[in-house]
Amino acid sequence: MSEQATKSRNSSHLIGGFFGGLTSAVALQPLDLLKTRIQQDRKATLWKNLKDIDNPLQLWRGTLPSALRTSIGSALYLSCLNVMRSSLAKNKHKVSLSVDGPNVVYNKSSSLPRLTMYENLLTGAFARGLVGYITMPITVIKVRYESTLFNYSSLNEAITHIYTKEGVSGFFRGFGATCLRDAPYAGLYVLLYEKSKQLLPTVLSTRFIHYNPEGGFTTYTSTTINTISAVLSASLATTVTAPFDTIKTRMQLEPSKFTNSFKTFTSIIKNESVLKLFSGLSMRLTRKALSAGIAWGIYEELVKRFM
Repeated sequence: MSEQATKSRNSSHLIGGFFGGLTSAVALQPLDLLKTRIQQDRKATLWKNLKDIDNPLQLWRGTLPSALRTSIGSALYLSCLNVMRSSLAKNKHKVSLSVDGPNVVYNKSSSLPRLTMYENLLTGAFARGLVGYITMPITVIKVRYESTLFNYSSLNEAITHIYTKEGVSGFFRGFGATCLRDAPYAGLYVLLYEKSKQLLPTVLSTRFIHYNPEGGFTTYTSTTINTISAVLSASLATTVTAPFDTIKTRMQLEPSKFTNSFKTFTSIIKNESVLKLFSGLSMRLTRKALSAGIAWGIYEELVKRFM
């Protein structure tokens, strides 16, 4: 395979991740905003927050930093994940000299290499932790934009305020809790996603399974399998890691009060309740499931176009 072809295939993961992340971020921003506002106040409820919104367009407050974070983060994450998974596949002789060679073992609905459950877990977690650190400043700005505790009118104002009040470290506030949330989430997600893609074709009714003339799944069947797998996997992984999301949000919104993950965790348990650790779960669960379905569905199909 030529060097130009290899670069084109590698760039497909960057492009697919970017557009998949961008689409899901813009479409699902209202759910993210409501989740943040529910988490910031122990007495907050979904209905109360909805009543406080005068204009429906306010539900898209913070879309710019959210879209930047999700699109760039998704592009970087899926590119890094592809590099790691492809390298492992090569080293384990699951492919020939090229990961896109004729001997690669593919799922029928996917063009991604198939690895062991352990490898999927580790590559997903490590790639997310790395990219999470790189995009952390955007994450902090995004959360504060969504909250009612700050009233930033521009990205420049947000950046200036955070730097003046907290210094460079302010842009990485809550990274520990974020990493504890995102790394296990991504590891579990990739593991469950890949497993679901293998199992779903045997579970779905034959009327949902269609083949193209070459013998593989049609685009409709592949997209259906990949999207359902993404939604199911994201739902389970999101529920397991929900407490870390609440801790992360509290640390980013009230840095003087919640200075580290353990202190935040104990404060919520002591002064509120265990259930408060799952505050905003319904919003995050809905958003993450739909986001995964949209982003990975687009990503998988765009990558296959470059094969």
